[in-house]
Amino acid sequence: MARAVKRAFKYRFYPTGAQAAELARTFGCVRKVYNMALQARTQAWTLRQERVTYEATSAMLTGWKKTDELAFLNEVSSVPLQQTLRHLQAAFTNFFAKRANYPTFKSRKKSRRSAEYTTSAFRYREGRLTLAKMTEPLDIVWSRPLPDGATPSTVTVSQDTAGRWFVSLLCDDVIEQTPTTGAVGIDAGIDSLLTLSTGEKITNPRHERADRDRLARAQRNLARKQKGSANRAKARLTVARIHARITDRRRDHLHKLTTRLVRETQTIVIEDLSVRNMLGNHRLARAVSDAAWRQVRTMLEYKADWYGRTLVVVDRWFPSSKLCSACGALAQHMPLHVRTWTCRCGQTHDRDVNAARNMLAEGLSVIACGGGVRPQRESSRTGRSSAKQETPRVTTGIPVLQDGEDVNRSR
Repeated sequence: MARAVKRAFKYRFYPTGAQAAELARTFGCVRKVYNMALQARTQAWTLRQERVTYEATSAMLTGWKKTDELAFLNEVSSVPLQQTLRHLQAAFTNFFAKRANYPTFKSRKKSRRSAEYTTSAFRYREGRLTLAKMTEPLDIVWSRPLPDGATPSTVTVSQDTAGRWFVSLLCDDVIEQTPTTGAVGIDAGIDSLLTLSTGEKITNPRHERADRDRLARAQRNLARKQKGSANRAKARLTVARIHARITDRRRDHLHKLTTRLVRETQTIVIEDLSVRNMLGNHRLARAVSDAAWRQVRTMLEYKADWYGRTLVVVDRWFPSSKLCSACGALAQHMPLHVRTWTCRCGQTHDRDVNAARNMLAEGLSVIACGGGVRPQRESSRTGRSSAKQETPRVTTGIPVLQDGEDVNRSR
């Protein structure tokens, strides 16, 4: 059994001087058109309560190109400029559907430098990719082959803050959905990145901590450089490369981990963590950010869809750590420093393994009831802490352990 999906394949490439200059002009024009269209749409709504559509902004672009001030827009391919207007339209659609915040202007220094080309603006023949306005193909490092017979439908060129160039090719791919069985509950943590209901603990590599000293030295060196100098530009690039190294290693580890979980298990149960609220805890913010729990969930979501797996997201208020997985007794308090505890039934629990087993049981009950995701409650309304929530639910038939009842509170 196989499933056809749209899949992006990302490669690094090394442009010539002329290609780099052309792409830099394209990035600047894309940013300029996006900001002008956003300003026009914002003014139309603020002053006249009028909604501007993509077709209207496309007509504006045609008019801008005819002016002397914006005649430079004709020097680059028109396709990336049209694509950025489509991206702006998608941003407004998500905003009005309350899926995202209001679109913001692109910054020259902070925004991602990228341009998207459709089939009319590039030529792909026998592993050679040539973009519009260019005479030579890109020097791409083909780290892995494209699917047999695949032809890119969209090409996105980007440059990161470390100065590296990447090209992403969106292709049709067929993923074999191998049958598997079993279910696993997952509890996210800091010491152990993930704890499985099987008892396995996956160590947190702490990629940011491994390069923390090196990053701190590079940042101090950057702070001493004079603004606008060539030495400051070199120091900034050094800092960006260290950040890129941390990000690449973390992403590689998470891809390998999530792919393994999806391939080996049919049903995966995770918790709906509010990572944004957890980052408000300044003592844990750096560790939480380095763990990248949101990235783990995102990877599990689309990979589970690819491989035909079932992913269940349990309500963040489910008391997974305080609930005894053996008898169902509920402890009233469970501070974070308590890593093992003994229930009054005599069962001794590892906090993380017990939480993962309770997550699995809850997820299976959600599936049995015909659901998929427990309803969420906003922490801003309840005024609860931004730390990982494990507040007990009102559940009939579950005894509650009071303070001092057979709970080992030693570290």
